[in-house]
Parts: sequence; structure tokens; C-alpha cells
Amino acid sequence: MIRLKDIAARAGVSTMTVSKALRDQPDVSDTTKTRIKLLAQQMGYLPDSSAQVLRTRTTKLFGLVLSSLTNPIYARVVLAIEEGAHALGYDVLLAHTLNVPEREEACIRRFISRRVDGLFVAPVYRIATEARIYKELLSRAIPTVLLGHPAPFCNQFVCVESDDLPASYATTQHLLKLGHKRIAFLTGPTVTPWTQERLGGYRRALREAGMDVDDKLVFEAGHTLEDGARAATQMLSESPDATAVQAINDVVAVGCAEALLAQGLKIPDDMSVAGFGNILLGRHFRVPLTTARQPKYRLGAAAVEVMQQLLGGKRPESRRLPAELVVRQSTAAPAAAQKQRQPKHAAAKPAAEPQH
Repeated sequence: MIRLKDIAARAGVSTMTVSKALRDQPDVSDTTKTRIKLLAQQMGYLPDSSAQVLRTRTTKLFGLVLSSLTNPIYARVVLAIEEGAHALGYDVLLAHTLNVPEREEACIRRFISRRVDGLFVAPVYRIATEARIYKELLSRAIPTVLLGHPAPFCNQFVCVESDDLPASYATTQHLLKLGHKRIAFLTGPTVTPWTQERLGGYRRALREAGMDVDDKLVFEAGHTLEDGARAATQMLSESPDATAVQAINDVVAVGCAEALLAQGLKIPDDMSVAGFGNILLGRHFRVPLTTARQPKYRLGAAAVEVMQQLLGGKRPESRRLPAELVVRQSTAAPAAAQKQRQPKHAAAKPAAEPQH
């Protein structure tokens, strides 16, 4: 193992000069710094991180706590956080909660024991108004940025989130303007704020259009492909007059669409389908998905900016970034409205072959 005194002996300078040169201290000339750094590299010197922790009282580590990277929403968020951290000279440690509160607490405690300088946490949402681990983070004054919406148990922390309610509202408005009057909604876990916001946007759009909110058109669907397929089957059984489906996220929407296609329905001719998130799966689905584009990379970049302010002793404001409607081929006017818009002579034309 190469030590500072080994480099000092080779360079013909003191150990203190080598230490200062490698830390870019101003009382060492640029020429000496360049020579010593090049020599350290050639000799294979690696700095002792534990010694740096003792000297600077920082670990240059961030903890990142997510449900799971199998959730495609997180891919670009994580990329942005890692790139931002790298630019600041930090490494990122990753842990998965699998949406289990006890595992979330264990993950955060491990990062506390590693003395991370800051935490990025996508909360595991629960009904409780308090959570012991979040109270502990407050008492320890560990800089923490939430990736997602605040809830009563964690609303003391600064957060970075997408503005889901207006984006969901815009999606429902889009379906209403196409002529749909029976729009089903496939929700996520009811305890999550993002489910409440997206469902709230759907309901607001219906009310503003002068339409009753029919709870029989709302189906709990979770967040997976299988959840979406199951909810679609239930919808077809209980609300066969629905002409459009708005799903809590793109994964659920694709699962729903697969089930509809398997039943012989055409998208969007027989049923329009819209999602939320703008993930690659929805964009490249066989019927490209209308959705709300979440600014995933910008959310991660904003989280790093907020963390930097926290590390500087500031109290930044939470960030809400807009999500924009993206219209693709999975939504169109309902079949009855399309017939009404056709010229009268078009009615005599033979029906087109079914397209699945």
C-alpha cells in the first residue's frame, strides 16, 4: 500500500507538502502540485477515506432509499441524482425498501450508521401520522430530501415532486373533449398522496364538465401489469358501458390494455386508454400510450440542488415540477361519436376489417 511518505521520499519533499498538494492547498505551488499528483497516480496511491472522514467530518456519501429500481419511474431520477452527486464529489449508496415500512427503517438506520452526509428517500406511505424513523432523522438533523409527495408522517422534510393533480386533470379533460362520458379510473394504493392527487384531478375535470362522479367507475388497481389486467377484467364485468380508461400509471395502463386486447377489443376504437408517467414501456407499446410526462430527470436534478442547499445550512422550499399531457394513438373519440361526425354518405360504406 502506497503511503504519503513513500510519495514524499520519491518526490524529495516533506510528507506535509504531499498532503497539501493532494488537497490543493494554496501554499503549494502549481508546479509542485502537478508533479506530486502525477507521481501519486503513477505509484498507484489511493487516499484513505477513513482518514478523510476523521479530518473533514464528512463521508462524501449520500444514501438513496427507493421502493425498487424495477419501478421504471426511478431510472432517470437515479441517473440524475448520481450525476449530480458525482459532480459534487459524492458517491451514492442505494437501498430498496420494497414498500415495507420495517425495511425502510432498517435501510435508513444502516445509512445513518455509515454516517452519510445526506439522504434521498422515496417514502413508504402509511396511514399513520407519525413514523419513528422520520422523527429520528429530524432529531439528528440529517439533511434529507423526499422523492415524492409529503404525507403527515414526513411533511416536516423538504420534497421534490411532480404536480400530479393538474396533469391528471388535463388527461381527463382530453378524454372528455374527445366525447367520452363514461371514463373509468384505475387507482393506485389509496394511502399514497400521488393516488389521491391523480384521482382528484380526474374528479375535478368531471365536476367542471357538469358530470356526476360515479364511484362505480373507480377501480383499485395497485401499480403492476397484473394489477392493471385484473382491474380491466373487473371493469368490463361491472361497467361494460365505459368507453375510456384512465390509469394511475403507465404500467397499470399497459396491463389494462393487454387485457382489453386479449378480450378482442380494439384500442382506441372500442376503448381509449391513458396512463401517467411517460415510461418507455408505454411509449413503445403496440398501441403507443397517451400519458402525462413526468419530468423524471429534472426531478432528480432538483433533488440534488435542494440537497446542496441543505448541506450549506439553508432551508430550501419544496419543488413541484409540472407534468405535461402527451397524446398518442391509444386515445380517440368513442365509436358512437365517430359515427356522428362522419358524413351521411359514409354510412353506406362497408365496415372496416377489425384491427387487433
